[in-house]
Amino acid sequence: MTLAADTTDSDAATEEPVRALSERLADGSLTEIEVAWSDPLGHAQGKRIPAAQFLERAQGSGFAFCEAALGWNADGTVVDGLRLTNWAGGYPDVYAVPDLSTLRELPWRPGVGHVVSDIVTHDRTPSLLDPRAVLRRVLDRLAALGYTAKVGVELEFYLLNPEGTALQADIHAYSLENANALDPVLSDLYDTLGAFTRLEGIQSEYGPGQVEANLVYTDALEAADDSARLKYAAKEVARRHGTLASFMAKPFTEHSGSSAHLHISLWRDEEPAFAEVDGTENDLAQFAIAGLLEHLPSITLFGAHSVNAYRRFVPDSFAPATVTWSRDNRSAAVRSLLDHDPRATRIELRTGGSDANPYWLVASALAAVVAGIEAGRRPEPALAGNLYGSGTPLPDSLAVAVALTTQDDTIAEILGRDSVADFATIARSEWAAYSGQVTDWERRRYLSTS
Repeated sequence: MTLAADTTDSDAATEEPVRALSERLADGSLTEIEVAWSDPLGHAQGKRIPAAQFLERAQGSGFAFCEAALGWNADGTVVDGLRLTNWAGGYPDVYAVPDLSTLRELPWRPGVGHVVSDIVTHDRTPSLLDPRAVLRRVLDRLAALGYTAKVGVELEFYLLNPEGTALQADIHAYSLENANALDPVLSDLYDTLGAFTRLEGIQSEYGPGQVEANLVYTDALEAADDSARLKYAAKEVARRHGTLASFMAKPFTEHSGSSAHLHISLWRDEEPAFAEVDGTENDLAQFAIAGLLEHLPSITLFGAHSVNAYRRFVPDSFAPATVTWSRDNRSAAVRSLLDHDPRATRIELRTGGSDANPYWLVASALAAVVAGIEAGRRPEPALAGNLYGSGTPLPDSLAVAVALTTQDDTIAEILGRDSVADFATIARSEWAAYSGQVTDWERRRYLSTS
């Protein structure tokens, strides 16, 4: 795979963004550019670059940083022993090469631009540690089958007091009263996300101070970029209001977890490819559903890389608990949404937690879709009713999910074997860190009874 920036087609596609950027730099309306990328678990990374230096470096070698930043876990601990980067290799520089088509103004810092980057190594090949490169790889595989993917993302998160307690007590979803009570931070979020992402809407969710932000469906890479930007922006807006925006998958035992739902449709020659036939899923959609179901246990990790994420998978929680599919049924893991408008017919994957890295989440879902298309198998008939007691249980812990991921050769081949192996190793380090701790629950339960 080669970087799009190295191709003739991409040169033509970026000509207009370069021209527009040059004008902004010349008239002084941009004084700084944030060069951004994603670490393995989705933390916003980057550098602040003076505008006068940006374009020459962006069109040259890019912006160097230590490769170790692509090999650490949730608290920034570098995980040694990865295949793709380690002490034996000396943790060399890699380079952030801005995708100039992603340039946006940063809403909370006037005169500052923000651009998403691809990561390349010294020899200018894509870094296999770059989550965005993993998604590009899958999209290339899908394109070879004749399809493009559009994805709509729903992200839930909590607005909390700085110490992590709930901002409000009421849990009514869709409540305009609760939304009003979250002002002014919620209105600022609405305005900021509207300027910085393709925002479809924002609402209160089914937890105290929980919010859902929906992104307009768009090309898969743009959807992942928007999702990463949404999380970055939400945290910053909340911080500026003295609150905390948390994308932790299950911050409260007694309240709803936070999800990252994907609405997926495939397209061929700009036409929707999931159009229903006689009121049911067409062959392609059935192949895609079958692929998602077959590989769901092994791709769960990419939407649930934290120890905490597996607390979501409980019955009657509006999060899935088993490997099932149905039509417009929120107890299923895979939800088929047929519509009289073929452009709106889609498949929803409901397993992802909101703490997931959006690039890995989208890439793994599409990898399962690719696998399903290539296998050409159909799923068992759709189920109906309450599905929490039906189907194979989803992985019940991070350790189980890691083991299942490393056993799926088909998904590893599509995503990239070394990339998958290193993601699993980083996730395994999270489980090891958790397993080495004595928790408050253990002390409360056993200290005086043992």
